Amino acid sequence: MEISFGDPVLSAALQQLMDLPDELERQLNAPTRAYVRDRRAMANTPMDVKELPSGALVLAVDMPGVSPADVRVQVEGGNVLTISGERKRPAEDAGAEAGSKQQQQQGGDEKPGVKYLRMERRMGKFMRRFPLPEGADLDSIRAEHKDGVLTVTVDKKPPPEPKKPRVVQVTVGEHQGK
Repeated sequence: MEISFGDPVLSAALQQLMDLPDELERQLNAPTRAYVRDRRAMANTPMDVKELPSGALVLAVDMPGVSPADVRVQVEGGNVLTISGERKRPAEDAGAEAGSKQQQQQGGDEKPGVKYLRMERRMGKFMRRFPLPEGADLDSIRAEHKDGVLTVTVDKKPPPEPKKPRVVQVTVGEHQGK
C-alpha cells in the first residue's frame, strides 16, 4: 500500500512504519539454523531402490555412523514406508564447543576439549519416505543394518489363486407326473 502526503520525507517515514509489521513477521518466523540443517540432512540421505525378479522391492540407505537403535522403519498412511532416525555426534565430542569456551573462561587450566576444524558429515535427524505399490506385502517388511547400510526388503503379495468353478450336485427328485 503506497501512501503519499505531498512531503516525500513524511511519506517515506510512514511507508516504513506501515512495512514494519511485515518485516517483524519475517524476522520472528524465519527458519532456525537447526531446522535448515535438519531439512538438508533429510533431503540428502541417499537411497537406492531396486526391484528384484520376484517383484520384491529392496531399498538401500547409506547410514554410516548411525546406530541401528537410532533408526526407525515404519509404514504410515497405509502404504508409505518411512525411514527416519538421527545421526548423533560421538559421545566423547558431545561438549566439544562448550568445553573450549569454558576452558577459555577459566584461564585454560583444564585439559583442552575437541574443537572441530571442519565438519562435513551431517549430524541430526534424517527421514526418507517411499510410497509402496498396491501389491506390497506390508506384513513381511524386513530391515537389516550392516556395514553402515540399511537394507529394507518389501516382498510382493502373491497373486490371488484363481477361483475354481463351484460344482453343484444335481439330485434326483421324485417324479410327480404319474
